[in-house]
Parts: sequence; C-alpha cells; structure tokens
Amino acid sequence: MRIALFTETFLPKVDGIVTRLRHTVEHLQRGGDQVLVICPDEGLTEYQGAKIYGVSGIPLPLYPELKLAVPRPGIGEVLAEFQPDIIHAVNPAVLGLGGLYYAKVMNIPLVASYHTHLPQYLHHYGLGAFEGLLWELLKAGHNQAVLNLCTSKAMVEELKNHGIERVDLWQRGVDTEMFQPSLASEAMRIRLSQGYPASPLLLYVGRVSAEKEIERIKPVLEAIPAARLAIVGDGPARSALVAQFAGTQTNFVGYLQGRELASAFASADAFVFPSRTETLGLVLLEAMAAGCPVVAARSGGIPDIVTDGVNGYMFDPAEPEGAIAATKRLLGAPAERELLRQNARMEAERWGWSAATRQLKDYYEAVLYAQDQFRAA
Repeated sequence: MRIALFTETFLPKVDGIVTRLRHTVEHLQRGGDQVLVICPDEGLTEYQGAKIYGVSGIPLPLYPELKLAVPRPGIGEVLAEFQPDIIHAVNPAVLGLGGLYYAKVMNIPLVASYHTHLPQYLHHYGLGAFEGLLWELLKAGHNQAVLNLCTSKAMVEELKNHGIERVDLWQRGVDTEMFQPSLASEAMRIRLSQGYPASPLLLYVGRVSAEKEIERIKPVLEAIPAARLAIVGDGPARSALVAQFAGTQTNFVGYLQGRELASAFASADAFVFPSRTETLGLVLLEAMAAGCPVVAARSGGIPDIVTDGVNGYMFDPAEPEGAIAATKRLLGAPAERELLRQNARMEAERWGWSAATRQLKDYYEAVLYAQDQFRAA
C-alpha cells in the first residue's frame, strides 16, 4: 500500500503528534508499505525509507516552533509520481488542506485524523470568541474524509457532537522498549533536582506553551516546600514561566530525547500534568511505561489512560486544591506509590506501536475495499 501523509508538523520537532507519526511511518515501512510524508520543510528528505517532501513555510506568530506551510503546485507533481492508494491528512489546517484538495481532484480516498484540540487552544491565546467559527471550519474540512480518526473516546464524542461524521478511534501507542522503570538513575535524579536527589521530585514533560497550563503546578510546589520540579521541554511560554516560577525550586531542563528522556521519567516521583486540552496525552503513557506515577487533570482523553487510584491519580481541574491533594497523597504513601508504578507499567504494556499501526492499516484497507465496492456497483 502507498500512503501519502500530510502533516502540519514532523521531525525534527518533538511532540506527541510527531512521536505517533514517527512510529507509524517506521512500522508501515517495516511492513512493506510505502509512505510519502508531506510536511513543512525542515531539511529532511527521508525517514526510515519514507520519502519526505518539505514545503517552505514561515514561523507561526503565536508559536514560532511551528511553521505555516501553504500548499503549492509541486505537491501535485510529487503525488502524481508517487501514485498513492490513500491520502491521510493529519490535523488538516493549512498544509493539510492540500491533502483534502488533491484527494478530491485525483480521486484518492481521504482519511483525516484529529490530534490537537485547537478550539480549546484558542482560549489560552485570547481568541476564544472564534471557537464556534473554528468548529465550523473543522467540520467542513473533516467531513470531506471517508474516515476521521481520533486518539481517545472523549475526542470521538466531541467531534460527533460538533457535526463531524464517520469518526472512529485510533488506539493509543507507546514505546515500551524505550520507556522502562529499569532506567531510573541516581545521576539523572541529581541532574533533574539540581543536586537534591533526596527531595520529592515532580516532573513535567511536554510543550512549554500556554495551553499546557504549566503554571497550575506552581501552587503544588508551594504547598510541598521540600519538593522540586523539573520541566522537560521547550516552547513559546518558557520565558514567561521562568519569571513566574522565580523563587521556587524549579529546573527548566530543556529538551531530552531517547534514553535520557526515558531515564527522566523513571527517576521522578510523580509526573504532574495539569493540561485540560489533551486529545490523548501521549506523555502520560510514556511516564506510565517508565513506571512514573501520574497526577493529571480529569479532562479530554486523559481518563482513557489513567484509572484513578489504580495506575495514577486524577483531579478535578475546576477544584483549586485538587492537584495539591492528589500530589500530597501520592508522595505521602510510598507503598501505594510503588503499586501505582507497577500498575502503570502493566497498563502501558497493553499499547505497543505495532498494534496501533496494524489497526490503522486495517482502517486503510477497509476504506480501499469500500471504494472498490462502490466502483464495481
């Protein structure tokens, strides 16, 4: 099978969407399929045997790490040469609209997937008044697809409630070989805690941006004076958060990848995740695979992953003291925390990338079969 994948973001950027796409491309190519990735140009031309066609773009004003790449005629030439069986548009917003267009003019079945809860993001950038309009635009784009995929049950229902049709679930995935409890390290703990490894160590991993609501961890830190916080990642809100967390025991670590990132997860006492805009929260699965207990907001796709009191703790994001109480409970019960670690790892082991990609390919094959039946009718 030949798949043309349109995405607004790809390597070398580091986030949950890129992680999912990277593993998907790896497993599809390994299984004998051919993938063409059409994405903003970052200088890459190939990944794991898949051809990358980069489209020049400009940095997004509110988020310079992301590029706005507008479709151009060269995409049509590349698609004509590649001859895809299916087009998959990931979060079609700007470049992804080219996927919608070429699927229509070239009569190629279109699959779309929804990974970023953009309507909720608007509220964190002072643009909440446009939420209704954005839903209408999303509906117009996604309803051109034969199939729309979401990564959590909550988002499946959210899209259906806003008039998006033909929606199904693309199951979660995590690299359980990379993220393991055995990678816990005293050296990493010293590094994250800035030389205080005996102190309770809280961890945040992910984009450092407004919609992640990292500032909501500050009251937790203030309520547990002995605790230290490591923020792993980067993004447009970093300078504001550095000022906001001034005077607290917070370490802005920057990006970690691969084994270092896995060791960071495994070495922390609690992974604190206050975001209310998650379609899934892949970093939660990575933390759980590494045996790091999770304290997360009960919102979006998070309840699909975390079972409260079994493999982590959830809190009501509308309750000011919720995150504080949950974190104190976790840190105050070592025996219970160890059980949560074990259960978290067991849950993560159910969700390998191979199974997630097999499910995606089954969706592709079903779409192609339905197209053949329609043409034969």
